[in-house]
Amino acid sequence: MTTHSIPTFDGRALINGQRVAARSGAVFDCISPVDGRVLTQVARGAEADIDAAVQAARAAFEDRRWAGKPPAARKRILIKFAELIQVHGDELALTETLDMGKPVKYAKGVDVHSAANCIRWYGEAVDKVYDEIAPTADTALALITREPVGVVGVIVPWNYPMIMAAWKIAPALAAGNSVVLKPSEKSPLTALRLAELALEAGIPSGVFNVVPGFGPEAGSPLALHMDVDCIAFTGSTRVGKQIHVMAGQSNLKRAWTELGGKSPNIVFADCPDLDRAVEAAVGSIFFNQGESCNAPSRLFVEASIKDAFLEKALVKVPAYQPANPLDKNTVMGALVDTTQLHTVMRYIESGKAEGAKLLAGGEAVQPVAGGCYVQPTIFDGVHNTMTIAREEIFGPVLSVLSFTDAADVVRQANSSVYGLQAAVWTRDLNKAHGVARALRAGTVHVNQYDEDDITVPFGGFKQSGVGRDKSLHAFDKYTETKTTWIRIDSPI
Repeated sequence: MTTHSIPTFDGRALINGQRVAARSGAVFDCISPVDGRVLTQVARGAEADIDAAVQAARAAFEDRRWAGKPPAARKRILIKFAELIQVHGDELALTETLDMGKPVKYAKGVDVHSAANCIRWYGEAVDKVYDEIAPTADTALALITREPVGVVGVIVPWNYPMIMAAWKIAPALAAGNSVVLKPSEKSPLTALRLAELALEAGIPSGVFNVVPGFGPEAGSPLALHMDVDCIAFTGSTRVGKQIHVMAGQSNLKRAWTELGGKSPNIVFADCPDLDRAVEAAVGSIFFNQGESCNAPSRLFVEASIKDAFLEKALVKVPAYQPANPLDKNTVMGALVDTTQLHTVMRYIESGKAEGAKLLAGGEAVQPVAGGCYVQPTIFDGVHNTMTIAREEIFGPVLSVLSFTDAADVVRQANSSVYGLQAAVWTRDLNKAHGVARALRAGTVHVNQYDEDDITVPFGGFKQSGVGRDKSLHAFDKYTETKTTWIRIDSPI
């Protein structure tokens, strides 16, 4: 199938610095969506394993083996951690591709790079974030300080396993917390390897623990645990709501959720570069097989240019036909598993049944026998009331809608329970600002889509979640703000 040698994977949990089997001895098969092979068996963590990991994290936090280190010391270790990720980049990229199906060129060039950059950035930032002194009267000194929140539970999805983990563990660890990470059961392998590299970098045992397992068996006990101070989750809106309920049912732990999206990509007739807009629209929806919460899955094109836009877009589609993800030239790989394959196909059938016009794709294919692949798919004639325009598909499916003016498209774009990202393409500065301000989304791109940097926050409005990943704002999720009021009796 490929010239890559397939490594041997250790699927055991990592708790208190040691690789361990699940307390029950239970395992589950880790199946590659590339060709259906079983990569390894993974520890099927449950409540007892989560409790052991939380106890280890709590002990590490209370004895301050990590939280008590000066920020500059934590910085050095986190930077070493980032360097080790890069050193092992080929291994991690191959693991990510085999585990969840993305093209290996992107696993290395995007995922490995972004995860290392994120951890390095928060390491660099931690000794540059200052506390405050309030402007009180001369009779008092009011100190405003940040303290780590304690034990942080992290639950991440399967679409960007390393990046999503890094976005959460990097600021949490930099701030001095201990972490228990529950990766998706669909892509657990890189998380386990990251924990080993963290130990090698010098993060003390017990500070960063990883327990693989299924949501109801491992994720729920983590969210419900009375000794977890904060839960950070990325995933579906449905599960995110459950996380908030469990946080309230337990110890009222902080709950930060980055959830789904149905992002509108709006192209006005005065778009300054139609070819660039076409490339962004097609490339962004088919990148990562469409398995991105911020994918611009609703494309709004002004009616007067829609035909010309679609003509150009259809020319681009053949370049995104799925192929072997282990081939360095592949740009669209496999969906994560057969469940997701069937989900995407159900949405495609729904689009047909509700009257949308299928312009391209729409079929499951097998460029590699036994794998999970779907053609890049474009529907025209979509209305906002259709299922494919309302629900997050998480696959390579683009819905094209039309509009007549700015007020019309803002109304349509905002008619969604989601509010993660959006884009506006226009040469009119007033229109760009006005529409961007009117859109209810955490990020609005103008004349581009998905340009990004670790320095800017990521998160959404409405049912796309609460809180922000990335940037210095992420520290707000993993720290407590304490006021210390000191009375001063002047001797003068």
